[in-house]
Amino acid sequence: MAKKRTVSYEEARERNIEENKKKIEALNLQHLSSAIQKPQAPKTPPLIKHRRPKVDMTVTPTRRSPRLSSLPEASHQRKIQFEQVSHNVMGIPRRTIQVSSDRSYLINRPSISYEARECALRKAEEIESRLDPIFPCFVRSMLHSHVTKGFWFGIPKQFCTSYLPKFDCTVILVDENGDEFDMKYFADRTAFSGGWQGFAVAHKLIDGDACVFQLIKPTTMKVYIIRAIDNGSN
Repeated sequence: MAKKRTVSYEEARERNIEENKKKIEALNLQHLSSAIQKPQAPKTPPLIKHRRPKVDMTVTPTRRSPRLSSLPEASHQRKIQFEQVSHNVMGIPRRTIQVSSDRSYLINRPSISYEARECALRKAEEIESRLDPIFPCFVRSMLHSHVTKGFWFGIPKQFCTSYLPKFDCTVILVDENGDEFDMKYFADRTAFSGGWQGFAVAHKLIDGDACVFQLIKPTTMKVYIIRAIDNGSN
């Protein structure tokens, strides 16, 4: 009786490998495996070209400002005319003076009656009526807070909205002698603060005096002072 040949482990392993290779070739798994392992290049999206819109270079007529829409047409035309003239006014050489801090005149200031205050205000309005209407004006009667304590000078809001800058800046006051004084203008509060005290003290303004402010340039005002005196003299 012939003895069975003992199959070693290595022989059995080699036989199994050969059989598996034949099965893989029969199922075409080798090519499928290589296709899965090969990385595919990512698809890039197509470039989209954005064309800049054409700008219309034709000149359109100037529209009326919304803040002037509520004003009469004559007032709007007056503002345009003022802006054109104010930019063409020849600038005069600046003449500044040393402002004194002496306020002793306030100690012995006369007591101004209501009649004297009203008289000064009427004279100021008369002066305003004789000024060139191209340049906007407003009249203020001096109060205690303007010339004694605080030295905070409020400007009519409608005047500021129509004619003055919309930002804080320096406004120049020119008196009747041609002397100039720099004011700190606060646009949001429509008032002068820094510099106004120097102007009031230099001109010895007291409660009851009246002033006419004429805007001769975008940030320059001519000031006419009318004294409040009980005897009626100016």
